[in-house]
Amino acid sequence: MYRTHTCGELRISNVNQTVTLAGWVQRSRKMGGMTFIDLRDRYGITQLVFNEEVNAELCEQANRLGREYVIQVIGTVSERFSKNQHIPTGDIEIIVSALNVLNSSLTPPFTIEDNTDGGDDLRMKYRYLDLRRTAVRKNLELRHKMTIEVRKYLDAQGFIEVETPILVGSTPEGARDFVVPSRMNPGQFYALPQSPQTLKQLLMVSGFDRYFQIAKCFRDEDLRADRQPEFTQIDCEMSFVEQDDVINLFEGMAKYLFKTIRGVELTGPFLRMPWAEAMKYYGSDKPDLRFGMKFVELMDIMKGYGFSVFDGANYIGGICAEGAAHYTRKQIDALTDFVKRPQIGAKGLVYARVEADGHVKSSVDKFYSQEVLQKMKEAFGAKPGDLILILCGDDAMKTRKQLCELRLEMGNQLGLRDKNKFALLWVVDFPMFEWSEEEGRLMAMHHPFTHPKEEDISLLDTNPEAVRADAYDMVCNGIEVGGGSIRIHDAKLQEKMFEILGFTPERAQEQFGFLMNAFKYGAPPHGGLAYGLDRWVSIFAGLDSIRDCIAFPKNNSGRDVMLDAPSVLEPKQLEELKLIVKED
Repeated sequence: MYRTHTCGELRISNVNQTVTLAGWVQRSRKMGGMTFIDLRDRYGITQLVFNEEVNAELCEQANRLGREYVIQVIGTVSERFSKNQHIPTGDIEIIVSALNVLNSSLTPPFTIEDNTDGGDDLRMKYRYLDLRRTAVRKNLELRHKMTIEVRKYLDAQGFIEVETPILVGSTPEGARDFVVPSRMNPGQFYALPQSPQTLKQLLMVSGFDRYFQIAKCFRDEDLRADRQPEFTQIDCEMSFVEQDDVINLFEGMAKYLFKTIRGVELTGPFLRMPWAEAMKYYGSDKPDLRFGMKFVELMDIMKGYGFSVFDGANYIGGICAEGAAHYTRKQIDALTDFVKRPQIGAKGLVYARVEADGHVKSSVDKFYSQEVLQKMKEAFGAKPGDLILILCGDDAMKTRKQLCELRLEMGNQLGLRDKNKFALLWVVDFPMFEWSEEEGRLMAMHHPFTHPKEEDISLLDTNPEAVRADAYDMVCNGIEVGGGSIRIHDAKLQEKMFEILGFTPERAQEQFGFLMNAFKYGAPPHGGLAYGLDRWVSIFAGLDSIRDCIAFPKNNSGRDVMLDAPSVLEPKQLEELKLIVKED
Protein backbone atom coordinates (compact mmCIF):
# COMPACT_ATOMS: atom_id res chain seq x y z
CA MET A 1 0.00 0.00 0.00
CA TYR A 2 1.34 3.41 -0.99
CA ARG A 3 -0.73 5.36 1.52
CA THR A 4 -2.85 4.84 4.57
CA HIS A 5 -4.42 8.30 4.71
CA THR A 6 -5.60 10.93 2.23
CA CYS A 7 -4.47 14.54 2.27
CA GLY A 8 -7.91 15.80 3.17
CA GLU A 9 -8.87 13.56 6.06
CA LEU A 10 -6.32 14.32 8.84
CA ARG A 11 -7.50 16.54 11.70
CA ILE A 12 -6.38 17.74 15.13
CA SER A 13 -7.60 14.42 16.57
CA ASN A 14 -4.80 12.67 14.64
CA VAL A 15 -2.00 14.57 16.43
CA ASN A 16 0.99 12.32 17.41
CA GLN A 17 -0.10 9.56 15.02
CA THR A 18 2.37 8.22 12.46
CA VAL A 19 0.84 8.34 8.98
CA THR A 20 1.71 7.61 5.37
CA LEU A 21 0.59 10.02 2.62
CA ALA A 22 1.08 10.06 -1.15
CA GLY A 23 0.28 12.70 -3.72
CA TRP A 24 1.57 15.57 -5.85
CA VAL A 25 3.75 18.51 -4.81
CA GLN A 26 1.54 21.59 -5.04
CA ARG A 27 4.18 24.11 -3.95
CA SER A 28 7.41 24.31 -1.94
CA ARG A 29 8.64 27.04 0.39
CA LYS A 30 12.09 27.28 2.02
CA MET A 31 12.26 29.44 5.14
CA GLY A 32 15.65 29.42 6.85
CA GLY A 33 16.42 25.87 7.90
CA MET A 34 12.86 24.71 7.28
CA THR A 35 11.21 23.49 4.07
CA PHE A 36 7.41 23.41 3.76
CA ILE A 37 5.68 21.46 1.02
CA ASP A 38 1.97 21.40 0.25
CA LEU A 39 1.04 17.86 -0.73
CA ARG A 40 -2.11 17.49 -2.86
CA ASP A 41 -4.32 14.60 -3.80
CA ARG A 42 -7.97 14.36 -4.88
CA TYR A 43 -9.13 14.84 -1.28
CA GLY A 44 -7.28 18.01 -0.30
CA ILE A 45 -3.94 19.53 0.75
CA THR A 46 -1.71 18.79 3.72
CA GLN A 47 1.42 20.70 4.74
CA LEU A 48 4.63 18.70 5.08
CA VAL A 49 7.52 19.96 7.25
CA PHE A 50 11.22 19.18 6.77
CA ASN A 51 13.71 20.43 9.38
CA GLU A 52 17.36 20.83 8.41
CA GLU A 53 18.47 20.59 12.05
CA VAL A 54 16.66 17.28 12.56
CA ASN A 55 17.59 15.60 9.25
CA ALA A 56 19.71 17.68 6.85
CA GLU A 57 19.85 14.95 4.17
CA LEU A 58 16.05 14.57 4.14
CA CYS A 59 15.63 18.34 3.99
CA GLU A 60 18.04 18.57 1.06
CA GLN A 61 16.08 15.83 -0.71
CA ALA A 62 12.88 17.86 -0.17
CA ASN A 63 14.55 20.98 -1.59
CA ARG A 64 15.12 19.15 -4.88
CA LEU A 65 11.42 18.40 -5.34
CA GLY A 66 9.69 20.21 -8.19
CA ARG A 67 6.05 21.09 -8.77
CA GLU A 68 3.88 18.05 -9.56
CA TYR A 69 6.47 15.50 -8.40
CA VAL A 70 4.68 12.41 -7.12
CA ILE A 71 5.90 11.53 -3.64
CA GLN A 72 5.18 9.35 -0.64
CA VAL A 73 6.00 10.42 2.89
CA ILE A 74 5.90 8.92 6.38
CA GLY A 75 5.62 11.30 9.28
CA THR A 76 4.00 12.34 12.52
CA VAL A 77 0.90 14.51 12.72
CA SER A 78 1.61 17.72 14.63
CA GLU A 79 -0.52 20.69 15.61
CA ARG A 80 0.22 23.59 13.31
CA PHE A 81 1.58 26.73 14.96
CA SER A 82 0.31 29.09 12.23
CA LYS A 83 -3.13 27.76 11.33
CA ASN A 84 -4.56 27.99 7.81
CA GLN A 85 -8.32 28.49 8.02
CA HIS A 86 -8.74 28.14 4.24
CA ILE A 87 -8.23 24.36 4.13
CA PRO A 88 -9.79 21.59 6.27
CA THR A 89 -6.35 20.34 7.35
CA GLY A 90 -5.20 23.83 8.34
CA ASP A 91 -4.88 22.88 12.04
CA ILE A 92 -2.20 20.24 11.48
CA GLU A 93 0.98 19.47 9.55
CA ILE A 94 3.17 16.39 9.01
CA ILE A 95 6.70 16.27 10.46
CA VAL A 96 8.25 14.09 7.79
CA SER A 97 10.61 11.24 8.73
CA ALA A 98 10.83 9.47 5.34
CA LEU A 99 10.43 10.63 1.74
CA ASN A 100 10.11 8.48 -1.37
CA VAL A 101 10.00 10.12 -4.81
CA LEU A 102 7.62 7.95 -6.84
CA ASN A 103 7.96 9.99 -10.03
CA SER A 104 9.48 13.27 -11.13
CA SER A 105 7.66 15.81 -13.30
CA LEU A 106 8.47 18.34 -15.95
CA THR A 107 7.54 21.88 -15.00
CA PRO A 108 3.84 22.06 -15.92
CA PRO A 109 2.88 24.55 -18.66
CA PHE A 110 0.53 26.36 -16.27
CA THR A 111 0.02 26.53 -12.53
CA ILE A 112 -2.19 23.83 -11.00
CA GLU A 113 -4.17 26.37 -9.00
CA ASP A 114 -7.83 27.47 -8.87
CA ASN A 115 -6.78 30.79 -10.41
CA THR A 116 -4.44 29.36 -13.02
CA ASP A 117 -2.33 31.28 -15.50
CA GLY A 118 -3.24 28.88 -18.31
CA GLY A 119 -5.49 29.95 -21.17
CA ASP A 120 -8.34 27.81 -22.50
CA ASP A 121 -6.42 26.28 -25.40
CA LEU A 122 -3.41 25.43 -23.26
CA ARG A 123 -5.54 23.86 -20.54
CA MET A 124 -7.47 21.81 -23.10
CA LYS A 125 -4.21 20.53 -24.63
CA TYR A 126 -3.03 19.42 -21.19
CA ARG A 127 -6.46 18.50 -19.86
CA TYR A 128 -5.02 15.73 -17.67
CA LEU A 129 -3.19 18.47 -15.77
CA ASP A 130 -6.18 20.80 -15.75
CA LEU A 131 -8.24 18.04 -14.12
CA ARG A 132 -5.87 18.15 -11.13
CA ARG A 133 -7.16 21.62 -10.27
CA THR A 134 -9.67 21.61 -7.42
CA ALA A 135 -12.13 23.85 -9.28
CA VAL A 136 -12.33 21.44 -12.22
CA ARG A 137 -12.32 18.29 -10.10
CA LYS A 138 -15.26 19.56 -8.05
CA ASN A 139 -17.33 19.89 -11.24
CA LEU A 140 -16.77 16.22 -12.04
CA GLU A 141 -17.52 15.24 -8.44
CA LEU A 142 -20.78 17.18 -8.72
CA ARG A 143 -21.56 15.40 -11.98
CA HIS A 144 -20.93 12.04 -10.30
CA LYS A 145 -23.23 12.93 -7.42
CA MET A 146 -25.97 14.06 -9.81
CA THR A 147 -25.90 10.79 -11.77
CA ILE A 148 -26.16 8.85 -8.50
CA GLU A 149 -29.18 10.92 -7.41
CA VAL A 150 -30.82 10.66 -10.85
CA ARG A 151 -30.59 6.89 -10.71
CA LYS A 152 -31.94 6.82 -7.16
CA TYR A 153 -34.92 9.01 -8.06
CA LEU A 154 -35.83 7.14 -11.24
CA ASP A 155 -35.37 3.73 -9.63
CA ALA A 156 -37.77 4.76 -6.87
CA GLN A 157 -40.29 5.74 -9.59
CA GLY A 158 -40.15 2.28 -11.20
CA PHE A 159 -37.85 3.08 -14.13
CA ILE A 160 -35.45 0.48 -15.54
CA GLU A 161 -32.09 1.47 -17.04
CA VAL A 162 -31.56 0.03 -20.53
CA GLU A 163 -28.52 0.66 -22.75
CA THR A 164 -29.23 1.30 -26.42
CA PRO A 165 -26.75 0.98 -29.32
CA ILE A 166 -24.21 3.62 -30.27
CA LEU A 167 -23.98 2.41 -33.88
CA VAL A 168 -27.39 3.11 -35.46
CA GLY A 169 -28.86 4.14 -38.81
CA SER A 170 -28.71 7.72 -40.07
CA THR A 171 -31.86 9.87 -39.75
CA PRO A 172 -32.64 12.74 -42.13
CA GLU A 173 -34.30 15.08 -39.62
CA GLY A 174 -32.67 17.25 -36.95
CA ALA A 175 -28.97 18.08 -36.77
CA ARG A 176 -26.31 16.50 -38.98
CA ASP A 177 -25.24 12.99 -38.05
CA PHE A 178 -21.73 11.81 -37.33
CA VAL A 179 -21.34 8.81 -39.60
CA VAL A 180 -19.16 5.70 -39.25
CA PRO A 181 -18.12 3.64 -42.30
CA SER A 182 -18.60 -0.11 -42.13
CA ARG A 183 -15.65 -2.22 -43.30
CA MET A 184 -17.78 -5.37 -43.47
CA ASN A 185 -20.47 -3.58 -45.49
CA PRO A 186 -18.54 -1.47 -48.01
CA GLY A 187 -20.22 1.75 -49.04
CA GLN A 188 -22.59 1.66 -46.08
CA PHE A 189 -22.48 3.72 -42.92
CA TYR A 190 -23.64 3.67 -39.35
CA ALA A 191 -24.55 6.91 -37.60
CA LEU A 192 -23.89 7.90 -34.01
CA PRO A 193 -27.24 8.59 -32.29
CA GLN A 194 -28.39 12.19 -31.95
CA SER A 195 -30.59 10.72 -29.21
CA PRO A 196 -32.03 7.25 -28.58
CA GLN A 197 -35.45 8.49 -29.76
CA THR A 198 -36.72 5.62 -31.92
CA LEU A 199 -35.02 3.01 -29.74
CA LYS A 200 -36.78 4.15 -26.58
CA GLN A 201 -40.08 4.18 -28.46
CA LEU A 202 -39.42 0.57 -29.45
CA LEU A 203 -38.80 -0.22 -25.78
CA MET A 204 -42.29 1.11 -25.05
CA VAL A 205 -43.68 -1.21 -27.75
CA SER A 206 -41.69 -4.00 -26.03
CA GLY A 207 -43.55 -3.46 -22.76
CA PHE A 208 -40.76 -1.68 -20.83
CA ASP A 209 -43.18 0.93 -19.57
CA ARG A 210 -40.62 3.08 -17.74
CA TYR A 211 -37.16 3.33 -19.30
CA PHE A 212 -34.21 5.59 -18.63
CA GLN A 213 -30.61 5.83 -19.70
CA ILE A 214 -27.75 8.23 -19.08
CA ALA A 215 -27.02 8.28 -22.78
CA LYS A 216 -24.22 9.62 -24.95
CA CYS A 217 -25.56 11.64 -27.89
CA PHE A 218 -23.77 13.04 -30.94
CA ARG A 219 -24.66 15.98 -33.19
CA ASP A 220 -22.50 17.49 -35.90
CA GLU A 221 -23.57 21.10 -35.39
CA ASP A 222 -21.98 24.47 -34.75
CA LEU A 223 -20.78 24.81 -31.18
CA ARG A 224 -21.36 27.39 -28.46
CA ALA A 225 -21.07 27.54 -24.67
CA ASP A 226 -23.89 25.05 -24.01
CA ARG A 227 -23.15 22.68 -26.92
CA GLN A 228 -20.57 19.99 -27.57
CA PRO A 229 -20.43 17.50 -30.48
CA GLU A 230 -20.91 14.74 -27.91
CA PHE A 231 -23.03 15.31 -24.84
CA THR A 232 -24.98 13.37 -22.24
CA GLN A 233 -28.74 13.10 -21.81
CA ILE A 234 -30.81 11.75 -18.96
CA ASP A 235 -33.11 10.01 -21.43
CA CYS A 236 -36.52 8.81 -20.22
CA GLU A 237 -39.72 7.35 -21.65
CA MET A 238 -43.04 6.22 -20.14
CA SER A 239 -46.05 4.30 -21.42
CA PHE A 240 -49.74 5.04 -20.81
CA VAL A 241 -49.13 8.72 -19.99
CA GLU A 242 -50.36 12.12 -21.02
CA GLN A 243 -48.48 15.41 -20.93
CA ASP A 244 -49.36 16.19 -17.31
CA ASP A 245 -48.03 12.81 -16.14
CA VAL A 246 -44.63 13.40 -17.71
CA ILE A 247 -44.39 17.03 -16.58
CA ASN A 248 -45.37 16.24 -12.99
CA LEU A 249 -42.90 13.36 -12.64
CA PHE A 250 -39.93 15.23 -14.07
CA GLU A 251 -40.78 18.47 -12.29
CA GLY A 252 -40.53 16.30 -9.18
CA MET A 253 -37.12 15.14 -10.32
CA ALA A 254 -35.92 18.72 -10.77
CA LYS A 255 -37.12 19.61 -7.27
CA TYR A 256 -35.42 16.49 -5.88
CA LEU A 257 -32.09 17.40 -7.52
CA PHE A 258 -32.23 21.00 -6.35
CA LYS A 259 -32.86 19.84 -2.79
CA THR A 260 -30.27 17.05 -2.67
CA ILE A 261 -27.53 18.75 -4.71
CA ARG A 262 -27.95 22.47 -3.97
CA GLY A 263 -30.02 22.42 -0.77
CA VAL A 264 -32.63 24.60 -2.51
CA GLU A 265 -36.31 23.91 -1.76
CA LEU A 266 -38.52 24.65 -4.77
CA THR A 267 -42.18 24.84 -3.79
CA GLY A 268 -45.34 24.92 -5.83
CA PRO A 269 -45.83 23.91 -9.46
CA PHE A 270 -43.60 25.45 -12.10
CA LEU A 271 -45.11 28.08 -14.39
CA ARG A 272 -46.37 26.74 -17.73
CA MET A 273 -46.00 29.28 -20.55
CA PRO A 274 -47.30 28.72 -24.09
CA TRP A 275 -44.63 29.05 -26.77
CA ALA A 276 -46.53 31.92 -28.45
CA GLU A 277 -46.54 33.88 -25.17
CA ALA A 278 -42.82 33.25 -24.58
CA MET A 279 -42.00 34.56 -28.05
CA LYS A 280 -44.36 37.56 -27.75
CA TYR A 281 -43.12 38.79 -24.39
CA TYR A 282 -39.51 37.54 -24.26
CA GLY A 283 -38.50 36.80 -27.87
CA SER A 284 -37.26 33.37 -26.83
CA ASP A 285 -38.58 29.86 -26.28
CA LYS A 286 -36.32 29.69 -23.22
CA PRO A 287 -37.02 32.95 -21.35
CA ASP A 288 -34.89 33.91 -18.36
CA LEU A 289 -37.45 34.81 -15.68
CA ARG A 290 -34.98 35.78 -12.96
CA PHE A 291 -35.82 39.36 -13.87
CA GLY A 292 -38.60 41.34 -15.58
CA MET A 293 -38.30 43.61 -18.64
CA LYS A 294 -41.24 41.96 -20.34
CA PHE A 295 -41.72 43.26 -23.89
CA VAL A 296 -44.31 45.96 -24.51
CA GLU A 297 -45.61 46.43 -28.05
CA LEU A 298 -45.98 50.05 -29.13
CA MET A 299 -47.50 49.96 -32.62
CA ASP A 300 -50.72 51.66 -31.48
CA ILE A 301 -48.86 54.36 -29.57
CA MET A 302 -45.79 55.26 -31.66
CA LYS A 303 -46.90 54.96 -35.31
CA GLY A 304 -48.21 57.85 -37.39
CA TYR A 305 -46.27 60.81 -35.98
CA GLY A 306 -43.79 61.39 -38.81
CA PHE A 307 -40.89 59.29 -37.51
CA SER A 308 -40.32 57.27 -40.68
CA VAL A 309 -38.41 54.47 -38.94
CA PHE A 310 -41.43 53.67 -36.77
CA ASP A 311 -44.07 54.57 -39.34
CA GLY A 312 -42.66 52.03 -41.82
CA ALA A 313 -42.17 49.24 -39.28
CA ASN A 314 -44.33 46.13 -38.89
CA TYR A 315 -43.30 45.78 -35.25
CA ILE A 316 -42.32 48.28 -32.55
CA GLY A 317 -41.52 47.00 -29.08
CA GLY A 318 -39.38 47.75 -26.10
CA ILE A 319 -38.26 46.97 -22.57
CA CYS A 320 -38.11 49.05 -19.41
CA ALA A 321 -34.86 48.81 -17.47
CA GLU A 322 -35.77 49.74 -13.93
CA GLY A 323 -33.48 52.34 -12.35
CA ALA A 324 -31.24 52.66 -15.43
CA ALA A 325 -32.07 56.27 -16.39
CA HIS A 326 -28.58 57.19 -15.16
CA TYR A 327 -27.07 55.54 -18.26
CA THR A 328 -24.82 58.03 -20.04
CA ARG A 329 -24.91 58.77 -23.75
CA LYS A 330 -21.71 56.73 -24.08
CA GLN A 331 -23.37 53.71 -22.45
CA ILE A 332 -26.44 54.02 -24.68
CA ASP A 333 -24.21 54.31 -27.76
CA ALA A 334 -22.54 51.08 -26.64
CA LEU A 335 -25.96 49.43 -26.40
CA THR A 336 -26.76 50.70 -29.91
CA ASP A 337 -23.52 49.16 -31.19
CA PHE A 338 -24.44 45.95 -29.37
CA VAL A 339 -27.81 45.53 -31.12
CA LYS A 340 -26.29 46.49 -34.50
CA ARG A 341 -23.73 43.66 -34.31
CA PRO A 342 -24.12 41.32 -37.34
CA GLN A 343 -25.18 38.37 -35.16
CA ILE A 344 -28.08 40.47 -33.77
CA GLY A 345 -28.85 42.63 -36.79
CA ALA A 346 -30.92 45.57 -35.50
CA LYS A 347 -30.64 48.83 -37.42
CA GLY A 348 -30.66 51.12 -34.40
CA LEU A 349 -32.00 51.82 -30.92
CA VAL A 350 -34.42 54.42 -29.56
CA TYR A 351 -34.27 55.32 -25.88
CA ALA A 352 -36.31 57.35 -23.40
CA ARG A 353 -35.49 58.35 -19.82
CA VAL A 354 -38.14 58.93 -17.17
CA GLU A 355 -36.85 61.89 -15.18
CA ALA A 356 -37.38 62.57 -11.47
CA ASP A 357 -40.47 64.70 -12.11
CA GLY A 358 -42.03 62.05 -14.39
CA HIS A 359 -41.18 63.96 -17.56
CA VAL A 360 -40.01 61.69 -20.44
CA LYS A 361 -36.88 62.68 -22.35
CA SER A 362 -36.26 60.62 -25.48
CA SER A 363 -33.95 60.41 -28.49
CA VAL A 364 -36.94 61.11 -30.78
CA ASP A 365 -38.43 64.11 -28.93
CA LYS A 366 -38.85 66.16 -32.08
CA PHE A 367 -41.41 63.69 -33.45
CA TYR A 368 -43.47 63.10 -30.32
CA SER A 369 -45.33 65.32 -27.91
CA GLN A 370 -44.98 64.82 -24.18
CA GLU A 371 -48.56 63.54 -24.21
CA VAL A 372 -47.62 60.63 -26.53
CA LEU A 373 -44.44 59.93 -24.56
CA GLN A 374 -46.48 59.78 -21.36
CA LYS A 375 -48.78 57.19 -22.97
CA MET A 376 -45.67 55.20 -23.84
CA LYS A 377 -44.45 55.50 -20.25
CA GLU A 378 -47.80 54.27 -18.94
CA ALA A 379 -47.73 51.27 -21.31
CA PHE A 380 -44.47 50.16 -19.64
CA GLY A 381 -45.56 51.09 -16.13
CA ALA A 382 -42.30 53.06 -16.01
CA LYS A 383 -41.33 55.13 -12.97
CA PRO A 384 -38.95 58.05 -12.44
CA GLY A 385 -35.40 56.76 -12.88
CA ASP A 386 -36.31 54.08 -15.44
CA LEU A 387 -34.83 53.71 -18.93
CA ILE A 388 -36.97 52.59 -21.89
CA LEU A 389 -35.23 50.93 -24.87
CA ILE A 390 -37.10 50.40 -28.15
CA LEU A 391 -36.42 48.39 -31.33
CA CYS A 392 -38.47 48.10 -34.51
CA GLY A 393 -38.37 46.14 -37.73
CA ASP A 394 -40.17 44.66 -40.72
CA ASP A 395 -40.31 41.14 -39.26
CA ALA A 396 -41.96 40.90 -35.84
CA MET A 397 -40.36 37.57 -34.87
CA LYS A 398 -36.88 38.68 -35.94
CA THR A 399 -37.21 41.98 -34.04
CA ARG A 400 -38.42 40.19 -30.90
CA LYS A 401 -35.32 37.99 -31.03
CA GLN A 402 -33.16 41.12 -31.29
CA LEU A 403 -35.02 42.61 -28.35
CA CYS A 404 -34.40 39.38 -26.44
CA GLU A 405 -30.63 39.84 -26.86
CA LEU A 406 -30.92 43.43 -25.62
CA ARG A 407 -32.99 42.31 -22.62
CA LEU A 408 -30.40 39.69 -21.64
CA GLU A 409 -27.57 42.19 -22.05
CA MET A 410 -29.35 44.66 -19.76
CA GLY A 411 -29.95 41.84 -17.29
CA ASN A 412 -26.21 41.20 -17.26
CA GLN A 413 -25.26 44.86 -16.96
CA LEU A 414 -27.70 45.47 -14.09
CA GLY A 415 -26.62 42.32 -12.21
CA LEU A 416 -30.04 40.68 -12.50
CA ARG A 417 -28.85 37.25 -13.67
CA ASP A 418 -27.72 35.90 -10.31
CA LYS A 419 -26.33 32.35 -10.65
CA ASN A 420 -27.59 31.52 -7.16
CA LYS A 421 -31.17 32.43 -8.06
CA PHE A 422 -33.25 29.91 -10.00
CA ALA A 423 -36.33 30.54 -12.13
CA LEU A 424 -37.86 27.40 -13.67
CA LEU A 425 -40.78 27.03 -16.03
CA TRP A 426 -42.24 24.78 -18.71
CA VAL A 427 -42.70 26.11 -22.23
CA VAL A 428 -45.60 24.25 -23.85
CA ASP A 429 -47.78 24.27 -26.99
CA PHE A 430 -44.92 24.56 -29.49
CA PRO A 431 -45.73 24.75 -33.19
CA MET A 432 -45.64 21.30 -34.74
CA PHE A 433 -43.76 22.52 -37.82
CA GLU A 434 -41.47 25.33 -38.91
CA TRP A 435 -40.64 26.44 -42.41
CA SER A 436 -37.08 25.81 -43.62
CA GLU A 437 -35.86 28.27 -46.25
CA GLU A 438 -32.86 26.03 -46.89
CA GLU A 439 -34.99 22.92 -47.49
CA GLY A 440 -37.96 24.76 -49.00
CA ARG A 441 -40.43 22.73 -46.94
CA LEU A 442 -41.94 22.27 -43.51
CA MET A 443 -39.68 20.69 -40.91
CA ALA A 444 -40.58 19.16 -37.57
CA MET A 445 -39.79 21.72 -34.85
CA HIS A 446 -38.89 18.91 -32.43
CA HIS A 447 -38.82 15.62 -34.37
CA PRO A 448 -41.21 13.74 -36.66
CA PHE A 449 -42.41 11.42 -33.89
CA THR A 450 -44.03 14.18 -31.79
CA HIS A 451 -47.78 13.82 -31.36
CA PRO A 452 -49.90 16.81 -32.37
CA LYS A 453 -52.41 18.24 -29.94
CA GLU A 454 -55.56 16.15 -30.24
CA GLU A 455 -57.70 19.21 -30.96
CA ASP A 456 -55.36 20.22 -33.82
CA ILE A 457 -55.15 16.90 -35.69
CA SER A 458 -57.93 17.96 -38.06
CA LEU A 459 -55.71 20.86 -39.22
CA LEU A 460 -53.00 18.54 -40.55
CA ASP A 461 -54.75 18.41 -43.95
CA THR A 462 -55.91 22.03 -44.16
CA ASN A 463 -53.45 24.21 -42.21
CA PRO A 464 -50.47 22.23 -40.87
CA GLU A 465 -48.56 25.39 -39.87
CA ALA A 466 -51.28 26.09 -37.27
CA VAL A 467 -50.91 22.68 -35.62
CA ARG A 468 -49.49 22.68 -32.10
CA ALA A 469 -47.29 19.89 -30.78
CA ASP A 470 -47.93 17.97 -27.58
CA ALA A 471 -44.41 19.00 -26.61
CA TYR A 472 -42.81 20.66 -23.59
CA ASP A 473 -39.42 22.09 -22.63
CA MET A 474 -38.15 22.77 -19.13
CA VAL A 475 -36.25 26.05 -18.84
CA CYS A 476 -34.01 27.15 -15.98
CA ASN A 477 -32.46 30.63 -15.94
CA GLY A 478 -32.83 31.04 -19.69
CA ILE A 479 -31.34 27.63 -20.48
CA GLU A 480 -33.29 24.73 -21.95
CA VAL A 481 -32.40 21.93 -19.54
CA GLY A 482 -34.78 19.33 -20.91
CA GLY A 483 -37.47 18.69 -23.42
CA GLY A 484 -39.83 16.05 -24.64
CA SER A 485 -43.23 15.24 -26.01
CA ILE A 486 -46.03 12.77 -26.20
CA ARG A 487 -45.16 10.49 -29.13
CA ILE A 488 -47.14 9.24 -32.06
CA HIS A 489 -48.08 5.59 -31.48
CA ASP A 490 -50.42 5.10 -34.44
CA ALA A 491 -48.89 3.95 -37.74
CA LYS A 492 -51.44 5.85 -39.86
CA LEU A 493 -50.80 9.16 -38.06
CA GLN A 494 -47.04 8.60 -38.33
CA GLU A 495 -47.40 8.03 -42.08
CA LYS A 496 -49.38 11.29 -42.32
CA MET A 497 -46.61 13.13 -40.48
CA PHE A 498 -43.97 11.83 -42.89
CA GLU A 499 -46.16 12.88 -45.83
CA ILE A 500 -46.39 16.48 -44.53
CA LEU A 501 -42.62 16.52 -44.03
CA GLY A 502 -42.10 15.64 -47.69
CA PHE A 503 -41.24 11.95 -47.38
CA THR A 504 -42.38 9.64 -50.14
CA PRO A 505 -43.97 6.42 -48.81
CA GLU A 506 -40.93 4.52 -50.09
CA ARG A 507 -38.46 6.79 -48.33
CA ALA A 508 -40.47 6.76 -45.09
CA GLN A 509 -40.50 2.96 -45.20
CA GLU A 510 -36.77 2.85 -45.94
CA GLN A 511 -35.85 5.21 -43.10
CA PHE A 512 -38.44 4.35 -40.45
CA GLY A 513 -40.21 1.20 -41.59
CA PHE A 514 -38.98 -0.63 -38.50
CA LEU A 515 -40.82 1.85 -36.27
CA MET A 516 -44.05 2.05 -38.27
CA ASN A 517 -44.15 -1.75 -38.50
CA ALA A 518 -43.66 -1.99 -34.74
CA PHE A 519 -46.64 0.32 -34.19
CA LYS A 520 -48.82 -2.28 -35.93
CA TYR A 521 -48.18 -4.74 -33.09
CA GLY A 522 -50.00 -3.01 -30.28
CA ALA A 523 -48.00 0.11 -29.45
CA PRO A 524 -49.09 1.81 -26.21
CA PRO A 525 -49.56 5.59 -25.88
CA HIS A 526 -46.23 6.88 -24.65
CA GLY A 527 -44.19 10.00 -24.07
CA GLY A 528 -40.97 11.09 -22.48
CA LEU A 529 -38.34 13.66 -21.83
CA ALA A 530 -34.58 14.06 -22.04
CA TYR A 531 -32.69 16.25 -19.58
CA GLY A 532 -29.29 17.62 -20.56
CA LEU A 533 -26.99 16.31 -17.84
CA ASP A 534 -24.14 18.63 -18.85
CA ARG A 535 -26.41 21.68 -18.66
CA TRP A 536 -27.82 20.70 -15.26
CA VAL A 537 -24.31 20.26 -13.84
CA SER A 538 -23.15 23.59 -15.28
CA ILE A 539 -26.14 25.40 -13.73
CA PHE A 540 -25.62 23.78 -10.33
CA ALA A 541 -21.89 24.56 -10.47
CA GLY A 542 -22.47 28.17 -11.61
CA LEU A 543 -20.48 27.68 -14.82
CA ASP A 544 -20.68 29.68 -18.04
CA SER A 545 -19.92 26.67 -20.26
CA ILE A 546 -20.77 22.97 -20.18
CA ARG A 547 -17.18 22.32 -21.28
CA ASP A 548 -15.98 22.81 -17.72
CA CYS A 549 -18.06 19.90 -16.40
CA ILE A 550 -16.99 17.38 -19.08
CA ALA A 551 -13.82 15.42 -18.41
CA PHE A 552 -12.36 15.64 -21.92
CA PRO A 553 -14.28 18.24 -23.95
CA LYS A 554 -13.81 19.52 -27.50
CA ASN A 555 -12.96 23.13 -28.30
CA ASN A 556 -15.22 25.56 -30.17
CA SER A 557 -14.09 24.09 -33.48
CA GLY A 558 -15.08 20.59 -32.41
CA ARG A 559 -11.46 19.48 -32.00
CA ASP A 560 -9.88 17.50 -29.20
CA VAL A 561 -6.60 19.38 -28.98
CA MET A 562 -5.22 16.90 -26.45
CA LEU A 563 -5.72 13.85 -28.70
CA ASP A 564 -5.39 15.92 -31.90
CA ALA A 565 -8.69 14.56 -33.19
CA PRO A 566 -10.25 14.43 -35.71
CA SER A 567 -7.22 13.33 -37.72
CA VAL A 568 -6.31 11.96 -41.14
CA LEU A 569 -6.65 8.19 -41.67
CA GLU A 570 -3.82 6.08 -43.02
CA PRO A 571 -4.20 5.14 -46.72
CA LYS A 572 -4.50 1.48 -45.72
CA GLN A 573 -7.50 2.25 -43.48
CA LEU A 574 -9.18 4.23 -46.25
CA GLU A 575 -8.61 1.34 -48.64
CA GLU A 576 -10.15 -1.17 -46.18
CA LEU A 577 -13.20 1.07 -45.82
CA LYS A 578 -13.48 1.61 -49.59
CA LEU A 579 -13.25 5.37 -49.04
CA ILE A 580 -11.65 8.06 -51.18
CA VAL A 581 -10.96 11.48 -49.63
CA LYS A 582 -11.58 14.29 -52.10
CA GLU A 583 -9.26 17.25 -51.69
CA ASP A 584 -10.79 20.75 -51.87
